[in-house]
Amino acid sequence: MSGPPLLECRNVAKHYGALAAVDGVDLVIAPGETVGIGGPNGAGKTTFFDLISGLITVSSGQVLYRGEDITGRAPYRLFHDGMARTFQVTSGFGGLTVLQNILAAVIYGSGRTKPGLLIGRADRDRAMASLDAFGLADLAERRVSDIPVLARKKLMVATAVVHEPKILLLDEPVGGLLPKEVDEFIALMGGLRARGISIVFIEHVMRFLTAVANRALIMHQGKLIYDGEPRGIAKDALVRSVYLGSEADAMEASA
Repeated sequence: MSGPPLLECRNVAKHYGALAAVDGVDLVIAPGETVGIGGPNGAGKTTFFDLISGLITVSSGQVLYRGEDITGRAPYRLFHDGMARTFQVTSGFGGLTVLQNILAAVIYGSGRTKPGLLIGRADRDRAMASLDAFGLADLAERRVSDIPVLARKKLMVATAVVHEPKILLLDEPVGGLLPKEVDEFIALMGGLRARGISIVFIEHVMRFLTAVANRALIMHQGKLIYDGEPRGIAKDALVRSVYLGSEADAMEASA
């Protein structure tokens, strides 16, 4: 790897009193990687994302992005620097249309927030191109509150990547989806990789994680207990013990 890592965490920790939600995590992510993070509920996965993306402050350690210390930097600044993030709960303005939601991302994500700002043709064209790329163009005039869950999840990702971030953090992107819908999201991730976007995601659906990621991490009690190839997860004794259980046998059978 030439040049600095895309993302680096050095002994990152978050303590709440005596509880270590994230306990001294070291991690290096290179440009172009797609990294899936699994682990039991309460393992510290979302808290780890919150630390990286500036939603909460670290108790100790450093977060570096492209070689620069970004520890504690505000989320909006990180977005303008090329780091985007989505959340477990599908976000969006339910009373606005799909097109209005993506336009909000186009305008406010660019930092052009002057009073009386007008939406230009280039903004609308960019918004429609993004909706088309995610298969949402036919829903452009529908209110977000009226569209299916899969479409809302796609819209959340579309708004996150409309300004072509260098890295995208996804928190349980396929949670609650049907198997056929998970397959659609697997294809969608391939499209994002083709655009040169590095992806780090949290997911419990192992079929999605092993299909999408080229590297897997497993967290338990705030620590990384596995870092390697996705196909090796089911063979790791500690991961089987604290997380996968009988699912490990099914994963090995389908490998």
